[in-house]
Amino acid sequence: MEADDRRCTVRILCSKKALLASTPSVGIRWLIGSPRFISPLTIVASFRCLHTLPADPFSPDFSKEADDIRILLLRGFDIIGALFVGSQNWKEDANKAIEASHKLRSCLYGDKASHSMVAAFTNAESSEIQFFVSANSTVAEVESVLYEDNPENILWDKGCLMRCQLALKLPLYAPLYEKLDLETTVSALAKRAIVRLKDPCTVYLVESGDTNSDKQCSVVHGKDLDSVDAKPLPCSHFSSRKGPKVPTTRENVDAIHVTILTNPSRSEQKPGFPAIEYLAATKQTRFSTISLRLDILCYTSLDFDIATAISEIVIPGLIEQLKAIAYASNLQTSSSQNELCPYHFLPSGLLIPITAIYDLKYGEMEEKQGELRKSLHLRLGLPLDRPLMRIANALCFDLKDKRGSKGTRDGSSLLRNVHSEVPTSGVSGGDLSLIEGSYEYYHYLQDGVDDNGWGCAYRSLQTIISWYRLQQYTAIDVPSHREIQQALVEIGDKDPSFIGSREWIGAIELSFVLDKLLGVSCKIINVRSGDELPEKCRELSFHFQTQGTPIMIGGGVLAYTLLGVEYNDVTGECAFLILDPHYTGSDDLKKIVSGGWCSWKRPVDSKGRSFFLKDKFYNLLLPQRPNMV
Repeated sequence: MEADDRRCTVRILCSKKALLASTPSVGIRWLIGSPRFISPLTIVASFRCLHTLPADPFSPDFSKEADDIRILLLRGFDIIGALFVGSQNWKEDANKAIEASHKLRSCLYGDKASHSMVAAFTNAESSEIQFFVSANSTVAEVESVLYEDNPENILWDKGCLMRCQLALKLPLYAPLYEKLDLETTVSALAKRAIVRLKDPCTVYLVESGDTNSDKQCSVVHGKDLDSVDAKPLPCSHFSSRKGPKVPTTRENVDAIHVTILTNPSRSEQKPGFPAIEYLAATKQTRFSTISLRLDILCYTSLDFDIATAISEIVIPGLIEQLKAIAYASNLQTSSSQNELCPYHFLPSGLLIPITAIYDLKYGEMEEKQGELRKSLHLRLGLPLDRPLMRIANALCFDLKDKRGSKGTRDGSSLLRNVHSEVPTSGVSGGDLSLIEGSYEYYHYLQDGVDDNGWGCAYRSLQTIISWYRLQQYTAIDVPSHREIQQALVEIGDKDPSFIGSREWIGAIELSFVLDKLLGVSCKIINVRSGDELPEKCRELSFHFQTQGTPIMIGGGVLAYTLLGVEYNDVTGECAFLILDPHYTGSDDLKKIVSGGWCSWKRPVDSKGRSFFLKDKFYNLLLPQRPNMV
């Protein structure tokens, strides 16, 4: 970095809230950027430092931090600085923050960073952040800080993802009667893997991740990886411009796929006699094979040469993950071997994907898995009351996974999030509170069931349970009318004759079913008249802000699903976002919205008609969000 660069603007792509998320009043957050592919002083994310030395929150345990971040951080991104929260002496601590950043990066990659580092400081009382930058062995305060309005454009307009999966079987020679030297053995395995991956006859098949793309696949040979004579081929050749590059949802990921073929038909060696390799063993040794499943995701720029990307980003990423999995498994080769598998995630609030390695042997409910997910939530600044890092939330890349059996990943063809197409409520100066997350729209006559006139509460319950499914709180199927009735009979609320009937159910019965099937608790609000519902807007708004679950409105004559409220605390003007289960038509989104089957409802419309009846009572069922990760 030139001396003049220290006067450059620090650009921040993540929000200030995300930059400080989940950090205690005193602590460190590592600043993440991509100095190789984006301007060096650009912060795209921050990770909380979880491992520090006793009694000093500003002294990291670099070895433990590096072990965690090495797995988490995609190749192509890098440590570019540190944010000290609660620092009392910014100028004195600036050098300490820069030094800590360099040391962590050295632990991660084994070499010194060539890019400048950013030091940032804030205290618990203020949200203001002070930034410094290193340049030519000096630390200077930056002139300006810019929070970008469209951070995704900066990351993905000229950047892309690369994915490579590899199943490896490597020979393992271990002392028969002595403890295995794990570090030496893992290092030897890594060297053996590098030799195999850079073998001149190894073939890399590169394909576009967009199945609708007209881009052709290409083959890169091992001998061309570091060759100056090879013809450059940019990554943009494989990344179609027809679809979004940013993996905005777990079902919509565009990545360049790299497949490694280590047994090509052609060989540069002349045919000859079979050969064996003699390895002298000074002690009694046992031979075994260790199986590893690698799956890495990398970030690069579209104009970067694909062969160079494979050589300098993909292969190092594979080797680092190989080491991480080998260390975590302790190189077990017996039947007790861990089932370690990498997964990639893009939780809400993060701009860049991250990777986690889970042990599948005992399932996701095993205690250590829960502890690992909690530590990931803490490091990434994610809320601790929702399962954002479970396997079902992992990013989806494969065509068969993207499409599912009926057009979506989980095989459902029902409409989702129909309220996203609904116009605004028209409440002047109101505070808007909406459902958080996705749901499916259940209504009359679906699934071949004629429930017209009696099944509205059943359909509202199905919509609510679909919300819990899509947020990964449960894996059970959305129950049918008969299964709902069966649940109520099993808990003793209804007689056996209830099964197969057309009897109505209400908010109380829905709470029983949610408790039995999902273990979900509910709050119930009772109002004696429809006129009283506007008085509950503040309470309903608080529910959507803190719980974010759909609400069932029962009682009266009809049942509805409430997806949000908008309320002006001064004027009392309000509106309710209603999803109506009484719709009997086809799943035509335009027809549903234009027909008012999902729309904002005023307590009294422009013609003086009341939506909620004055002479009827109402029960509002407020399902609670489970406190889990």
